[in-house]
Amino acid sequence: MRAFSDLTEREILALAIANEEEDGRIYADYAEHLREHYPDSARLFDDMATEEEEHRRALIDLYVERFGRHIAYITRRDVRGAPAPASPRTTILKGIDAVREEVTRMETNASRFYREAADRSTDAPIRKLLGDLASAELDHLRTAGEIEAQRLPSDRRAREDEDAHRRFVLQVVQPGLVGLMDGSVSTLAPVFAAAFATHLPWNAFLIGMAASVGAGISMGFAEALADDGKLSGRGAPLMRGLVCGAMTTAGGIGHTLPFLIADFWTAIVVAAIVVVVELSTIAWIQYRYMDTPPVSAAAKVMLGGALVLAAGILIGSG
Repeated sequence: MRAFSDLTEREILALAIANEEEDGRIYADYAEHLREHYPDSARLFDDMATEEEEHRRALIDLYVERFGRHIAYITRRDVRGAPAPASPRTTILKGIDAVREEVTRMETNASRFYREAADRSTDAPIRKLLGDLASAELDHLRTAGEIEAQRLPSDRRAREDEDAHRRFVLQVVQPGLVGLMDGSVSTLAPVFAAAFATHLPWNAFLIGMAASVGAGISMGFAEALADDGKLSGRGAPLMRGLVCGAMTTAGGIGHTLPFLIADFWTAIVVAAIVVVVELSTIAWIQYRYMDTPPVSAAAKVMLGGALVLAAGILIGSG
């Protein structure tokens, strides 16, 4: 990997061409993946990809004029400190806001990189070229803003943001909440039953871990196999299954870990406190994402948890 200061003017221009080509492809990828659910944003990224292609052609014309037809192969990944864009697929999974932020970051980082390199350069032609590239990246940002204002008026952007929130709830929050509720509530009975039956915290810990892991696997498969997400709009089955399974396991392990404490009553008290925290978290998620009134959410969750906890204690004490 080479330092930017070691690049020749020819390599810098070749790097700029590669950057524009890669950025254009990324914008085109964003447009393709967002077209179904975010058509207005997709058109925005189509326009930005077109802008990148125009800049690339201008850079190629300049390169051919000065250095000939063969363009040296060099990318951002060959230059130490050059900010590389994130994978489009990874960014898209994070939602539309993450895509918008990544695009802004790409253009801002590129401009900053070229500007700082220009400030460090003592070679006049290279300094001028780097300054021109920095200005070009700022022009990209201004152009993107103009295109966004045209393509995404406030009402359309608000609609897309609302759709994104709804998909996030369906694809992440809902399976995660189902898993957390199942793990936090259903494992209460076996854990506390084992604790009160044996008065040995270690036994309760082993049973709690087994119940949590088993429930996580079961709930993960159940969620993933429930539907393919195409008709319901609930997203990829694998992702939903992973979220649901992980949250189920986490919900059960939370009140299981206190039974690593050797003293029985200390472990019981700490576990009970953790249970209250878990149930409060579930109630808050219902209030935050499901528009459930806070008092109603807390009452329902606490009642259900109390019944399961009481059942476990009664069975274990019998």
